[in-house]
Amino acid sequence: MKACGVNLQATPITLTPEERETLESLVHSGTSEQRLALRGRIILAAARGIASRAIARELKVRPATVSKWRTRFAAHGVQGLQDSPRPGARRRYDETTERRILARLDEPPPSGHATWTGSRVAEALGDVSKHQVWRVLRRHGIHLQRRRSSYVSTDRSSPPRRRT
Repeated sequence: MKACGVNLQATPITLTPEERETLESLVHSGTSEQRLALRGRIILAAARGIASRAIARELKVRPATVSKWRTRFAAHGVQGLQDSPRPGARRRYDETTERRILARLDEPPPSGHATWTGSRVAEALGDVSKHQVWRVLRRHGIHLQRRRSSYVSTDRSSPPRRRT
C-alpha cells in the first residue's frame, strides 16, 4: 500500500503459543468485555496474515482501529490490548493532606466549640475544602456528630436510670 509516496506496511503479528491461547480464550469467553474480545479478534486475524482493510471490513471497524491494535500488540503484547489511562484533572490532595485532617481531629476543637465538624476542620486547616474533609472522614468511617444512646449503669450504688 502506498500513500503520498511512502510505503506503508502493516505491522506484522506473530504469536507465541501462550499469546494465542490467551487471545482465543478472550475471544471465546462469554464473560470477556466485548471491546477486549474485538481486539483479540483483530490480532488473531492479523496473525493469520489477513490484511488490515480486510480485517476492518470483516469486523465492521475502521482500518485505523485495526492498525492501532496491531501496533499496540506488537509493542506491548497482550497487555497492550488494555485501555490506556485516560487523562484527567490532577489530584488536588494527597496522602499528606489526609494525615493532616486525621491529626487535626486528635487536637481539641477551637474554643467555644465542644466537637469538630467537617467545616471546622477545613477552616482550621485553611487549605482543604470541607468536602475533602468529609471524603476522608467517610473513607475512615469516622462520624463526628454521631450520638451514642444512653446507657444503664451496672453500679448498684447509684440510683437506677431510665433509657430514653
